[in-house]
Amino acid sequence: MVRQYQTLVGRPRPVSTASGAAIYWIFVAALLVSVTACTIGPDFTAPVAPLAEKFRDVDNRSARSGPLEYQNWWEGFRDPTLNKLIQIAYNQNLTLLSAGTRVLQARAVLGIAIGISYPQVQQGAGSVIYNRTSAATPLSAPNATPSYFWTDAVAAQAAWELDFWGKFRRGVESADGAYLASIASYDNVLVSLLGDVTATYIGIRTTEQLIGIARDNVRRQEQALSIANAKFKGGGTSELDVFQATNVLEQTRAAIPQLTIQLQQGENALCVLLGVPPQSLGMLLSRSVGRIPSPPRTVVVGIPADLLRRRPDVRAAELAALAQSAQIGVALTQLYPAISITGAFGGSASTANGHTLGDVVSWKGVTYAAGPSFQWNLLNYGQITNNVRLQDARLQQLLVDYQNTVLSAQQEVDNGLVTYQQSRNQAEFLRRSVVAANGALRIALEQYEQGATSFTTVLTAEQNLFQAQNSLAGALASVPLGLTAVFRALGGGWQIRVDGNFVTAATVDQMRARTDWGILLPPTSAPQPPAPGLPGPEDIGPTVRPPEW
Repeated sequence: MVRQYQTLVGRPRPVSTASGAAIYWIFVAALLVSVTACTIGPDFTAPVAPLAEKFRDVDNRSARSGPLEYQNWWEGFRDPTLNKLIQIAYNQNLTLLSAGTRVLQARAVLGIAIGISYPQVQQGAGSVIYNRTSAATPLSAPNATPSYFWTDAVAAQAAWELDFWGKFRRGVESADGAYLASIASYDNVLVSLLGDVTATYIGIRTTEQLIGIARDNVRRQEQALSIANAKFKGGGTSELDVFQATNVLEQTRAAIPQLTIQLQQGENALCVLLGVPPQSLGMLLSRSVGRIPSPPRTVVVGIPADLLRRRPDVRAAELAALAQSAQIGVALTQLYPAISITGAFGGSASTANGHTLGDVVSWKGVTYAAGPSFQWNLLNYGQITNNVRLQDARLQQLLVDYQNTVLSAQQEVDNGLVTYQQSRNQAEFLRRSVVAANGALRIALEQYEQGATSFTTVLTAEQNLFQAQNSLAGALASVPLGLTAVFRALGGGWQIRVDGNFVTAATVDQMRARTDWGILLPPTSAPQPPAPGLPGPEDIGPTVRPPEW
């Protein structure tokens, strides 16, 4: 049930000095009320984050605490091709561009919230009407209305709900928090993009190496088959050796098509990350084919407390809670009266009563009204109170989500660290295994040719070597993948973002051609990023630089 009480001061007469003064003091009072208004609702307090003093398995030979250098962490792999891929993805990735447009949406919502704080109704109207009365109307009376006459009118009205309880200030606070959260979400997409490009590139190089390993083993096994054929034709062995050698050889050959599928799928995934249709990346990837990026020997990971200010999803979770906290205040204002100042000013004239159309702007045609009013929600049957409870429960959920995000961040860092460190140890063991397997195969072939051992020994040695080489390639890939996961979990990389530019210059041109964006978008004269497409290997520079949007 809503009851509205309104007191209007006004009558259709010329504006006197006294009435003008009354209007003046009404608006002065409104301004004073706005200045002295309070802001109800809880003020946001950053939630307590469950943090460890340091990450597990640090301060050893490969990971240690200290100042973290994470802005261009991928450059630590010393791979120019990877650097170029990062630059292309930053310029052209569509998921990142979509996140940038969400920032613009949130900024527009903030502008709306700010605008609502000002007089909510500001309208003007006017009309000029030609009238004709019935020809049967008698005109004998001295004041009879003529058959043909004009009437015109102009009017303006305004209404301003004063922010006495902080309803609009809390709304701006909420919208501002959501806007900042959208920027943090953009940064989080950028961090994920950098990690995805790096991991996909490592996967491609690993698959190339596995294909090379398979082809090398095909050549070795072809030699073993030739030896078995020669011995069989010479009567030195049965055809069983030939069949066994052929079986192992064809199985090794069969691995190559499957690896080729993985390679093309990896390239297709990389194309999507680069913002281009699936296509061959042969020219771009022609450098260092099959070379898995080598990470630095040591990495500085900082301390868990750094995650709170560096990791974007942690910032986004905190800002989302801030925005929701302000919504509690917005809901609480519904329990209090809404105080407004309303006013109307207008004039009218008609040729029917001897006036001219120009009299509409003269004092004798003016009508005005102004005064305060209030609305108060009564007997709402618990709707407002339960809405406050709803907003508070949503805030509590976001606070819990924030704490969970912090815990998950520490878990991801620790998981990446243990993968990085233990994969290095595993790679050392597997290198020795490959050396031993090579020696075993060499001796087995020599002994088989001399008749000192069976072909089963050769087959076992071939299979052991193939398996050891594949395992070594996997371990060598796990080292940079683990380090990539570490930097991704640490929130590294978003710092390359150019402040204030969340969309490409081409997108700016498209949006400005449709809509007036004012200062919310950079000017259309901003430098254009490279046209979508892929460069050749000659375009790959030694370092990566942020795009100049």
